[in-house]
Amino acid sequence: MRASAFVYPWDVNGDPGAPGRIASLGVSQVTLAAAYHSTRALTPRHPRHRIVTAEYAAVLYPPGDVWAGRDLRPHPAGDWAPGDAFGEAASALLSAGLEVHSWVVLAHNSRLGAEHPDTSVVNAYGDRYPWAPCIAQPRVRAYLTALAAEAAVRPGATGTELESLGWYGLAHLHAHDKTGGVRLGEAGQYLTSLCFCPACGEGYGPDAGELAARVRAALEPVWRGAGDGGWEYVERALGAETAAAVRAWRESVARTLQEEAITAVRRAAPEGFRVLLHADPVPYHCGANAGVDPAHILSRADGVVVPCVDGVHRLAPFAEHAKERTVLAANLTVVSGMGGNPARLASDAARARGAGANELRLYHAGLASDADLAAVRDGLAGW
Repeated sequence: MRASAFVYPWDVNGDPGAPGRIASLGVSQVTLAAAYHSTRALTPRHPRHRIVTAEYAAVLYPPGDVWAGRDLRPHPAGDWAPGDAFGEAASALLSAGLEVHSWVVLAHNSRLGAEHPDTSVVNAYGDRYPWAPCIAQPRVRAYLTALAAEAAVRPGATGTELESLGWYGLAHLHAHDKTGGVRLGEAGQYLTSLCFCPACGEGYGPDAGELAARVRAALEPVWRGAGDGGWEYVERALGAETAAAVRAWRESVARTLQEEAITAVRRAAPEGFRVLLHADPVPYHCGANAGVDPAHILSRADGVVVPCVDGVHRLAPFAEHAKERTVLAANLTVVSGMGGNPARLASDAARARGAGANELRLYHAGLASDADLAAVRDGLAGW
């Protein structure tokens, strides 16, 4: 069972021992960040630093001429990943015998929202989410499509894994996040993530104002702590016909963006380049693992990377539509301090394979402790 470990360029660059250490885990591939959101990351073994602060969403290579004259464009990283950090790390990893996939974060970008507030998702109360670009806006879609093609097809990469290629919403874990005072269920997450920017208002039609009012009314008992359910709560709150129409329009927006981005990557890529999406099989879900229709996305992409930190139940809907060469990668957290259980890797991998997975993704080789990496090494020894 093929396994790949997620890595940042700053985990590798400046640490001559990193490529060999990653290869010794038993993985054959690394999923290496090429475009990433702002973060604060631990580097527990690096000889020069222990904490890396990526201050804003950035590309980890020099952006090309395609951005000349565009108002929306990516920013190169600062001193946390200077120059062609991706290329330097990819070269070192390739020299250790590891294959490299680019890891590209798309519709999750706080700097874009700060510099261009009008690009952000706007909730039913008028609050902007600067970390969440609205994918219904034509110029946002053009930006994301161009970024996908450039960041994915980097020298040394034989494939890409596209994250956040769909609707983003409230869920973010923003800097010093203080949004946990009221627990939001599936319906609450969906309703607080519906966008009401002008482009979305046009998409909803002439009753967009009434829809926003219904959303606010639906959320009132949630704010009082009454909790919420799943999709059935949304249907009761908005009316089944309205809920279905809103969902259909949003899913069409996401689906067509996914098609456009995958097409752009394929045009830029050499033959045999693999294009995967971080995906959730529930089409109306928002976030880093974009909600998709499994049959549709597997007719366009080479496969999906599916979150399995809370079990393997999301794999089956994709397995139903997988073809002979479809990649169905189970994404397992192997950092104990982030909720992972690397000591259980072998049994988790077996369950994932039983549910249809044919590859593993391990989050995250750079963040994990030595003890966690030793457990990964042991867990992969029999695969």
